[in-house]
Amino acid sequence: MPKKYGIKEKDLVVSHVVNLVLTGKLRSGDRVDRNEIAQELGVSRVPIQEAVVQLEHDGILSTQYHRGAYVETFDAFVIREHLEIYGLLMGIASARAATDPEARVLEQLESILEFMRNNREARAFQDAAWDFRAAINDAYCGPRLKAMIAASHAFNPRDFWATYLHSYEEMLSHYELELDAIRRRDPEGARTACAQRAAMMSRILLGELVRRGVLSPQESPALHSE
Repeated sequence: MPKKYGIKEKDLVVSHVVNLVLTGKLRSGDRVDRNEIAQELGVSRVPIQEAVVQLEHDGILSTQYHRGAYVETFDAFVIREHLEIYGLLMGIASARAATDPEARVLEQLESILEFMRNNREARAFQDAAWDFRAAINDAYCGPRLKAMIAASHAFNPRDFWATYLHSYEEMLSHYELELDAIRRRDPEGARTACAQRAAMMSRILLGELVRRGVLSPQESPALHSE
């Protein structure tokens, strides 16, 4: 596989391993073959080890001394938990924005949201959604919160959402509710909008994983009653 320039090799390995899990090529308890990854991606063992450290920190892999790295439990509960955490972290940043909304940030968010309203194409809509989040995070997150948000992206794959055809219909209203809460200086409303969007993303992603045969329809332990 040719290297993608501008992307850290460690991040390339992380994305590759996560994709193997999300496509069912790696399942719970499977050993990660570092030699195969090195050959597939054309990278050395150093970025692979760096990626394993990050993936273990993020709860996706676990390592055993002298035995290698193995996929942690991967099921519907894990997907829900990752996205619930993602929603909570997004909610912290959004609540800060609602507590002290800066005119510059509001203007930026309104411009991005207007673009989203006028773009139904999946990739354009999703790119704008990432810009919306980045505008809030850049203004209201410190280094620690940014790092935690980055770690929570593992099972929130950007490539999946860029090809999901119904983002406009299913996600736009959540961004509108969030921006409305920020304008009204309603931190709790901003948190709720983020949590509801994360729950919707979880349902969509789980549905797609069942459709792909990665998870079975019966595999649906809930974090809470829905």
